[in-house]
Amino acid sequence: MPFPDDVLTAEEDVVLHLHPHAKTAVRPILVLLVALAVTIVAWVMLPVNSGGRIGVLVVGGVSGYFALTRGVWPLLVWRCTHYVFTDERILLQDGVIARERRDLPLARVNDHAMTQSVLDRLFGCGTLKIDSIGDQAAVLTSVPHVQYVQTTLYELIEADRDRQIEEEDEDDPDDPDESDAEPEIPAPRGLSRILRRDRG
Repeated sequence: MPFPDDVLTAEEDVVLHLHPHAKTAVRPILVLLVALAVTIVAWVMLPVNSGGRIGVLVVGGVSGYFALTRGVWPLLVWRCTHYVFTDERILLQDGVIARERRDLPLARVNDHAMTQSVLDRLFGCGTLKIDSIGDQAAVLTSVPHVQYVQTTLYELIEADRDRQIEEEDEDDPDDPDESDAEPEIPAPRGLSRILRRDRG
């Protein structure tokens, strides 16, 4: 399921769009293959009679149940899980039927940490925990190229802060050039009359 572009603002650019690492799909695929193999073996090995047909139906039903719940459904969840990093926020979306989306503005992120197990280091993925203001945290599991993603997140946060500082400077009504200029001191009244008389 592709990520809907209509959730982005007009000036928002997507920097990274990720799904959980492909290793997440290994187990469901193996379950599908095993379920198919068991069904084929039962079809071949059981005798061709009423008892054999019932056995094939039972084995096929059990295999189909595990194929759907442990194979097809996890694959759908994997494909419907999105980690989207833009130049303004982090969008986390998951759900196959009922969809859930969470937005974390970059300006509210105050910490992010990366952890990797031995298996994660082998596959080049990891878990990224993002803490935001208000004791809110988001945990992104099986993030591919997690070290690169964390570095990119740091750069996005710094760029967002610089952009906010520039916008605040542009919106500041007090011009530093005008405030630094020396105020003009008016001449005393008597001196003004003398100057006018000399000019006349």
